Amino acid sequence: MLPLKINDRFYNELPADPERTQSRRQVKAACYSYATPRIPGNPTLVHASKEAADLIGLSEEDLKSKNFLDIFSGTKKMEGTDPYAMCYGGHQFGHWAGQLGDGRAINIGEVEHDGKTWALQLKGSGETPYSRTADGLAVLRSSVREHLCSEAMYHLGVPTTRSLSLIETGDQVMRDMLYDGNAAYEKGAVVCRMAPAFIRFGNFEILASRRDVETLRKLTDFTIKYFYPEIKVGTADAYVEFLRQVARRTLTMIMDWQRVGFVHGVMNTDNMSILGLTIDYGPYGWLEGYEPGWTPNTTDRQNKRYQYGQQAQMAHWNIYQLANALYPLIEATEPLEAVLNEFRDNYSVEYPAMMRKKLGLAKEEETDWNLIKQLEETLQLIETDMTIFFRLLSKFSIDEVSKKDSYFLDLMEPAFYKVEALTPEIKQKWNDWAQAYADRLSRETQSEDARQIGMNLVNPKYVLRNYMSQLAIDQANEGNYDLIDELYQLLKQPYAEQPESEKWFAKRPEWARHKVGCSMLSCSS
Repeated sequence: MLPLKINDRFYNELPADPERTQSRRQVKAACYSYATPRIPGNPTLVHASKEAADLIGLSEEDLKSKNFLDIFSGTKKMEGTDPYAMCYGGHQFGHWAGQLGDGRAINIGEVEHDGKTWALQLKGSGETPYSRTADGLAVLRSSVREHLCSEAMYHLGVPTTRSLSLIETGDQVMRDMLYDGNAAYEKGAVVCRMAPAFIRFGNFEILASRRDVETLRKLTDFTIKYFYPEIKVGTADAYVEFLRQVARRTLTMIMDWQRVGFVHGVMNTDNMSILGLTIDYGPYGWLEGYEPGWTPNTTDRQNKRYQYGQQAQMAHWNIYQLANALYPLIEATEPLEAVLNEFRDNYSVEYPAMMRKKLGLAKEEETDWNLIKQLEETLQLIETDMTIFFRLLSKFSIDEVSKKDSYFLDLMEPAFYKVEALTPEIKQKWNDWAQAYADRLSRETQSEDARQIGMNLVNPKYVLRNYMSQLAIDQANEGNYDLIDELYQLLKQPYAEQPESEKWFAKRPEWARHKVGCSMLSCSS
């Protein structure tokens, strides 16, 4: 067997659904239901993360073993465990959806290593009581995207769940990728994702919606005990502080999303981690052109609720729903409102601070916000690649900008999708901003070398653009997994120059602008 130390706290300490069938049902007074992973037809390991394996004490040899393949494909369960699916509800696109739960994810155990406990969850492992009308399975394309993105986000420094392994099941899964009535069979797959816990805002919401205060208190006390141990459980003040800490972690996550240009796409409350981790990688994406109104989710195309520029506001709205769920434990609105106001106040400080780091400004000046807003407006005048722009900006020279009128536009040319769209008026606005930026940098005390180093630590050179994932998916569907590993290795050092990988430091190719899987994605993606 694998050298895994089991420490199952969630199902040992919280109430279970007494029924053990997989039949769909409303689950009351319970935090989870037992569920058995579906045994795959002919599983094959596609890729495994050595870094994630280290966290639970597995070696490279373990990753190559049949025991590993059996356990993390769902063929066998770990000894001493009792797999389960979690019960939660959620607000989806602003509307209460009632009970949702783990419809295609099964927790196979919690593992302790080096003083930390990791919950292991198989996504795409078959039906659970929460699957509703679905089959609980996942396809290779969505699984490649989740596996690569989980690990890429970690190395970007963004709070996230991790991905241990990606396994093809050997089974065919029917999916309607674009929800247009053209369903087709695709390769099935299972991802094992890892986190200290997979508890979501929706776990609390479902209990509050059913007025099950007893179970709500148990779940909240459990969460505080293990994940917010600095809080002493059992008082109304403790529950308020719990909400405050969740809000702070959530804001940290959102600021990192904004910093690297990541758009989650489905910020429903059932997709919000109580630990402030990025969770549930579905129709996500990185900004190509800097477009605050962009969403990667076809379902959100019309209303753009979860657009890039609105992610902090949506996080605030979700925390408001969590506050409502915790109200029965507090029975006072003022402290909850104070937390919500604090989130908004903190955002007004944290966002400019994050942008100053991207601009290489070590000290704060009153005029910085004007410089930031002017940049955000100018970035939208023509299609300008966000990742490339900010990475190139570190090379900006105060001396050079004064020597040559075209210096700044020449420097930034690789970031513009259509250089011919630079009209004289737009060129002037860019040059005006460049001069304002040079004036501001002239008042900095740090050296240009120090500024460049600092900027390159927060502005990644490489991100997992959707077209890159799609290229890996296309090859994987042909049985070639080399590009999956190439991208995985590349994205372990997203801030490093990696000159041998310069081909990935490039704008989205024109062929990918409207290609399926390369721009907007459905929840099936």
